Amino acid sequence: MSLSSALSTAVSGLTAQSLALSAISENIANSATTAYKTKEVDFQSLVSGAMGSAKSTSSVIAKTNQALSVGGVISTTATSTNVAIDGAGFFVVAAHPDDAATDLAYSRNGSFSTDADGYLVNSEGYYLKGLPTDADGNVLASNSSDLSSLETINLDSIGGTAKATANVGMAANLPADATIGQAFTTSMEIIDSLGVSHTVGQTWTKTADNSWSLALANPTLTSDTTTTSGVISPSSVNVTFNTDGSLASTNPSPVAIGVTGFSTGAATSAITLDLGAAGGTDGLTQFASTSSTLSITPTFEQDGANYGELAGITIDAQGLVTANFDNGVSLAIYQIPVATFSNPGGLTHISGTVYDENTNAGQVHVNLPGDGSSGTLVASALEGSTTDIASEFNKMIIAQQAYSAASQVISTTSGMFDTLIQAMR
Repeated sequence: MSLSSALSTAVSGLTAQSLALSAISENIANSATTAYKTKEVDFQSLVSGAMGSAKSTSSVIAKTNQALSVGGVISTTATSTNVAIDGAGFFVVAAHPDDAATDLAYSRNGSFSTDADGYLVNSEGYYLKGLPTDADGNVLASNSSDLSSLETINLDSIGGTAKATANVGMAANLPADATIGQAFTTSMEIIDSLGVSHTVGQTWTKTADNSWSLALANPTLTSDTTTTSGVISPSSVNVTFNTDGSLASTNPSPVAIGVTGFSTGAATSAITLDLGAAGGTDGLTQFASTSSTLSITPTFEQDGANYGELAGITIDAQGLVTANFDNGVSLAIYQIPVATFSNPGGLTHISGTVYDENTNAGQVHVNLPGDGSSGTLVASALEGSTTDIASEFNKMIIAQQAYSAASQVISTTSGMFDTLIQAMR
């Protein structure tokens, strides 16, 4: 090998070790970066010319790569919009909210939070994409595996909400010592689809031993009980009791009532009135009154809710993004998918923990969490960096020694050139 070849080889060594030190430096700097994948440097010998030839030269080349399929340690956080992928796959993200399907990117950084415009954005400024759902969490897209079905998750489009009453549970004791024909009045509250409260009057009349009738009045506005606000049907229920005071039956059974023609313009309501289980004492009972003044004092549980504003969102382990309102109502709004590739190591690195697809990575597959080869999601958690500081320090020592050795070769070669030049003089 000539002196120039030796010098060229040593320079290639310096270049390769500089790349290694650069990767080590980046790994150490990102040891606390969410979902960062450690960079590794591969060294390869590059030989040109015939082996054994006087013109044969040898050098080293270095290339960096990241093991994207290696997962970091998942740790829980106190942020309800943080989410980690346990297993294979990536979140589908976008650099801009209106990016087309061809411009989408992929990341495992699940440090999402809501920005000033209502978008879910991770710590690198990338917008999370999701599939719109109905209130029960069913995906609305006809093809959930199509990237064009994804939308940028935005919460500003979500206004307040109300929930119409669908179920009313009632518990009360009807006085067994009441006389036949004696009547008592109570009332219950229902909420219409617009969140307006209505009051439904109830009249309980003892019709025979162990038998009662319940008459339901048309609802009135709770804010103005003199104003009729709808029509209820059916308006009467017959109730019988066993001799031990437990509920025997109701007619109709179950007690299903409807309210139409709300004066508020709300939709028709279908309500199930739960008066208890037959043979049980969990709803209506008939025992002697505990007071000298006979009365009925019911308790109610109804599932309607008045109008409420958006209070926050959560992401669960199924990837459902749920809007939570201050009236207690929670509605699913988006489903987060997981994108997988047959060769994730072939993805093109954009920046940070964000990557782009290409032919080397293979076709992108978009599935719901846990489907196919997609990993599952961990709610309120983040994936840590795969960097091991001890390993990086060890690699740094080796790279430093190799760099010093290559530098020494250059110094020695330089001295040999000087000797040659002096000999020529």
